[in-house]
Amino acid sequence: MARTLINIRNVSYRYHDVDVLKNIDLMVKEGEFWALIGPNGSGKSTLIKLLLGLLPVQKGEIEWFGEPIQQLKNRDQIGYVSQKSNAFNSSFPATVFEVVRSGLVSQKGLFSRFTKADEVKVHEALQLVQMDQFAGRSIGQLSGGQQQRAFIARALVSKPSILIMDEPTVGIDQQNVEKFYELLHRLNEQQGIAILLVTHEIDLVTSLASHVACLNQTMHFHGGQQQYEQLDDEQYSKWYGHPVRRVHQKEGAE
Repeated sequence: MARTLINIRNVSYRYHDVDVLKNIDLMVKEGEFWALIGPNGSGKSTLIKLLLGLLPVQKGEIEWFGEPIQQLKNRDQIGYVSQKSNAFNSSFPATVFEVVRSGLVSQKGLFSRFTKADEVKVHEALQLVQMDQFAGRSIGQLSGGQQQRAFIARALVSKPSILIMDEPTVGIDQQNVEKFYELLHRLNEQQGIAILLVTHEIDLVTSLASHVACLNQTMHFHGGQQQYEQLDDEQYSKWYGHPVRRVHQKEGAE
């Protein structure tokens, strides 16, 4: 039986007396690929911050690996990739190898020496994202898609059980977005890494994800990809608060 990685029960959150999340339930298990979708301002980033411990739980419970988030010790099992374009200075003087290796700092300690075994881990992570040939290249010389692959390698270097990504394709052109999602699908299918992805690329991602969660303050839907495909546009538009027409995978292929 697959291990439960994340268990969110009845979680609510308020900013300055404004409800952002209301009674959220969600469970993520080993090997699952979840797409978390919803309109702007729906609470997706707030939920991610709660999961990462960047915001305190006000109401409800969040468990990681069967333990309350307040008691979480093994944070190396959680990989996180943010919005690259908003969080990274492309002139930062570091090689791809150094950026990926920095993902081991929390595991080893700030002043610990890196070992040969650590170098092997870095190269293994770069190979997973097909970026080992760029190890000596300055991170600022890479394209947006290549940089995001390097950041995924940084998240993978500690061998996490799950990758959490908050709109990681911002600023990446469409061709590289598709390649990026193909990479995530491969990591999930071949490496067994669970993925929780916040995205606006609804139709592209939901064709790859095994599970979908539709959030707009409340969790309007969470379930398997086949169940999601059976939703009609009227119900979907009601959740979003405005008319929405999805382009289903079958239509897009015509």
